[in-house]
Amino acid sequence: MTLPAWTPILLAPLPGLISLSVIDFRDVSISFSLPNGDQRSVLDEVSFHIDQSQKTYLVGPTGSGKSTILRLLYMDLFPDSGVVQIGDYRSDQIERDDIPYLRRSLGVVFQDFQLLPDRTAYENVAFALHATGTSASEVQSRVTKVLGRVGLSHKHRSYPHELSGGEQQRVVIARAIANDPWVLLADEPTGNLDPSVADEIHELLLDLHKQGMTLFVATHDHRLVKSYSARTLAMMNRQVVEIDPETL
Repeated sequence: MTLPAWTPILLAPLPGLISLSVIDFRDVSISFSLPNGDQRSVLDEVSFHIDQSQKTYLVGPTGSGKSTILRLLYMDLFPDSGVVQIGDYRSDQIERDDIPYLRRSLGVVFQDFQLLPDRTAYENVAFALHATGTSASEVQSRVTKVLGRVGLSHKHRSYPHELSGGEQQRVVIARAIANDPWVLLADEPTGNLDPSVADEIHELLLDLHKQGMTLFVATHDHRLVKSYSARTLAMMNRQVVEIDPETL
């Protein structure tokens, strides 16, 4: 991908306006240790913000740091310097015991599905709710509801190997929204799907966004980004820059 000359991202809003932003990166840097003992810098003083109910794409080649951004958001990683804030949670202040509560307020959709092969579609979604201590009656109500939202009510007894790739991804989305999150993070959600199926999954994500959910999608699928245009950020030289999707 050849990116155009970059446009600086505006710094995160002033403290008095912070309630308008769901996601804030402020001067975030992170690096990883290599086997030879060297350090590989992935992000270098990155700053950007995403407002509530906004739809945003993050593009960039494999290995550029897209997944690192998402892992920082659900605090599977912490920055070497700078601050990641999502809602009221800050990377420099959060207690370890609070991380599960942060993750319950987020929905995360992975490229490789990560479904339990010995559980039905219903049980895969229910498992995530049981893990958060949801009551049995509430689990049944929520699972039935979210499987309906993703168009899989008729497949609730099917195991992953009995589902197509698109149907498996729908189960993943159902699992991600079972706790009614206010932010949905998607890491290459259509990467393993044929174009026609990818369109169906992407339209499902857009429907959730239209219902008020903040949507942040990391993807290398430029066709989708150009077809369903929205604010587009790009990884470039360890920075996050804003681009016109038509230039991809």
